[in-house]
Amino acid sequence: MTDLMRGDRDAQDGAPSPRGKRQRLIDGARQTLHAQGVASTTLADIASVADVPVGNVYYYFKTKDDLVQAVIAAHADEIKVRLAELEHHRTPKARLKALVRMLTEQRELVGQYGCPQGSLCSELDKRDDELSRSCAQLITMPIEWAERQFRALGRRDARDLAVALIASYQGIALLTNTLRDPELMAREGRRLERWIDSLA
Repeated sequence: MTDLMRGDRDAQDGAPSPRGKRQRLIDGARQTLHAQGVASTTLADIASVADVPVGNVYYYFKTKDDLVQAVIAAHADEIKVRLAELEHHRTPKARLKALVRMLTEQRELVGQYGCPQGSLCSELDKRDDELSRSCAQLITMPIEWAERQFRALGRRDARDLAVALIASYQGIALLTNTLRDPELMAREGRRLERWIDSLA
């Protein structure tokens, strides 16, 4: 079990605190949904990974959809943090290239299970409900961030370039997973960095 999933401990008896259990369930759900998909994952699967009694799940999440919504929110929070971390690079070109490197660093995981956010969005997009609409932000957030960087480069076609960048990543993530070849993503990352250089 990872440190993230261990949660807080009650000072008196060493048992996980309520907040710790809830967070462990979210972390366990992220891991299990990525590996198995939403449709194939049960609350019992998630409880097992999170080391929480399955009967306790309903204290924090009334339905599996409620837990999936919490996973989407957790992904969105992580994307915000990671994009904010890229702002320390001095130029928009450097920030865009850092984004590409950040995405390609997870190529081994992508090769095994696909892009964590992209695969979740792809599965939920088959549903016409609040979950599918909520999940869309996991794709629009990096597009909007990249659009701002391209606009700072003086590009009038900033939106088109941002969509092309994220589409290239999601496309290579699919191929990397399908062919189980992380080197595909590494090569595409290098190509995208050269492409960004050519636009600056």
